[in-house]
Amino acid sequence: PAILEHEAIAGLTASKPSGLRGRASSNAKDLEDGKDSQISLDALMRVLNSYMRIVKQHAVDPELVKQIFRQLFYYLCAGALNNLLLRKDMCNWSKGMQIRYNLSHLEQWLRDNSLHEFGAQAALEPIIQASQLLQARKTDSDVESICDMCSKLTTAQIVKILNIYTPVDEFEERVPIAFIRKIQARLKTRDSQQASAASAAGASSSATLLLDTKYSYPVTFPFNPSSVALETISVPEQLHLGFLIRH
Repeated sequence: PAILEHEAIAGLTASKPSGLRGRASSNAKDLEDGKDSQISLDALMRVLNSYMRIVKQHAVDPELVKQIFRQLFYYLCAGALNNLLLRKDMCNWSKGMQIRYNLSHLEQWLRDNSLHEFGAQAALEPIIQASQLLQARKTDSDVESICDMCSKLTTAQIVKILNIYTPVDEFEERVPIAFIRKIQARLKTRDSQQASAASAAGASSSATLLLDTKYSYPVTFPFNPSSVALETISVPEQLHLGFLIRH
């Protein structure tokens, strides 16, 4: 909810997508006033700050901290993208702008904590590219640029977003079927080039629609030898550790 429904840019999504007017649920109405979405984004940032504070308090190795937040940001991306692919009310130009703006807060948080170069920001790329696809111009001359821009999205995900793209007003048109066919034809070339590499690396195939929310990155535990000479340490008698023998 924090990524998809938070409306920081006031008034941008005041209009419901055409075809969905009059069908909003009570939950959707609550979100329109911006209060619930504001709380959800603030809550997400507080949770991230809390996690960072905990790992620092427990002196977690910096390499493990990078891996923890890379995994966490993958979960955020997977949940947001999967919901986007199943909700046509989220697939329009104005929502794309709102989502991209919300994601910029997460990117800034990573930069503030010096984590943006260690995989966490890359884990957000699929949902970032999905938001950019919603905002992109969709004419025949844009086929090549759209395919290049959506390098982290599968063919099924790109086509799904284009198919359920719903204009926010009468002045905007749905994505023409002919344009979607051209996108599919262009992506076939990309898929054939990436097929062998994807199978070897275990990456998602072009037919994959939803991201695996249970996927976990491999974890590595670095060995950092202590700089303290343990043989020079004096153990206080109050600890009752007399069984320790110094060699």
